[in-house]
Amino acid sequence: MDYLYTLLKFVVGGSVIVGVTLLAEHADPRYGGMLAAAPIITTLAFLFTYSEAGRQTTQQLVISAFWFAIPTLLFLLAFYFLMERFSLLLSLGGAYGIWIGALLVMNRIITIM
Repeated sequence: MDYLYTLLKFVVGGSVIVGVTLLAEHADPRYGGMLAAAPIITTLAFLFTYSEAGRQTTQQLVISAFWFAIPTLLFLLAFYFLMERFSLLLSLGGAYGIWIGALLVMNRIITIM
């Protein structure tokens, strides 16, 4: 296992998280949201997967990411609306509960297809 390569993946991914946080805090939360929603991490995952596992695995990853983006959208909507009524931790817990439920449903749908 190439530890330097693995470290590079962590540094690149962490840099995006730091960038989102800085934009949201110091510029405008909307810009942080744009960066958070941008397919930067997804693209990096596709590039790293392609270089390590090839085209077929990357294509399977891409279509899976497409289908599993739906539960992520439900997570975001749930978190937004739950924050109006509950604390941050309760809102996150509820949103993750909805996400896991949607994830299981989507996984079942994909398995049937």
